[in-house]
Amino acid sequence: MRVVIALGGNALLHRTERPDAAIQLANVHRAVDALAPLAEQHELVITHGNGPQVGVLALQSAADRSLSGPYPFDVLGAETQGMIGYWLLQSLQNALPARQVCALLNQTLVSAADPAFAGPEKFVGPVYGRAEAESLAAERGWTVKQDGEHWRRVVPSPRPQRVVETRLIRLLLDSGTVAVCAGGGGVPVVRDEQGRLAGVEAVVDKDLTAAVLAEALDADFLLLLTDVPYVELGHGTPKAEPVRHTTPARLRAHRFPAGSMGPKVEAVCRFVELTGGTAAIGALEDARAILDGAAGTVVSPSGRAPQDGALTHQEQR
Repeated sequence: MRVVIALGGNALLHRTERPDAAIQLANVHRAVDALAPLAEQHELVITHGNGPQVGVLALQSAADRSLSGPYPFDVLGAETQGMIGYWLLQSLQNALPARQVCALLNQTLVSAADPAFAGPEKFVGPVYGRAEAESLAAERGWTVKQDGEHWRRVVPSPRPQRVVETRLIRLLLDSGTVAVCAGGGGVPVVRDEQGRLAGVEAVVDKDLTAAVLAEALDADFLLLLTDVPYVELGHGTPKAEPVRHTTPARLRAHRFPAGSMGPKVEAVCRFVELTGGTAAIGALEDARAILDGAAGTVVSPSGRAPQDGALTHQEQR
């Protein structure tokens, strides 16, 4: 199968961990341990989040007194693509010595008129207690929102329209290369009236970009890996109920937090609705079992388990 995998930023830096390079590199190695076996059987495109990492770079940039102003978020996004892409590239090369691996810097086209620019909701950076978050917001002009038990900074997150380098990624796949790309959802760019590209101050949701990319690449499976084993209805309540096999319509009947699970649900539903393929949300360590339909939340046109025919789209490819 041709599989597009979106690796969550929190899988590379857990919520309570220090953002040290050594800690993140160890997490990258663990991620590759889970992903490398899939490359032996499938064509892989690996994207990754950058919420914690881009937030750290933003803090560093804002605190640098040698700068007249902090670096814009499109530039910081490019920096995280290089950093995380390098770690994934090297770790995958070591785990797959017989395969070619490429880490590619990508731009993602968004609309300058996207309403997200007026309503920030994408979480970036470390977590804080409420009092500290509100103090930082007042001091630095941030917008902060609650993220589970913690509070975090939020920035605009316009909807991705297309990964600019999609044709190049397809060439890499057709040559048998494992492609690491569209990190952090891609560097957000818009086109001017002359068709020229320019970066914008935002962070694109990597799950929505992964869905757009998977559709454009004619992927069979979209796999969103995060730090939870499946989607839950009533998450955080005594009546929490796991969702295992479902359809886009059934999943869309419920509401999910806009800054966390909401984009993941939208991404898998969009991919299945537009392609007839299969998508899933689950934990990194369950990656192989999720592809087999034995773990995670699997979304397909029929909503049936694989043994009942839910994965017929891949079988027909």
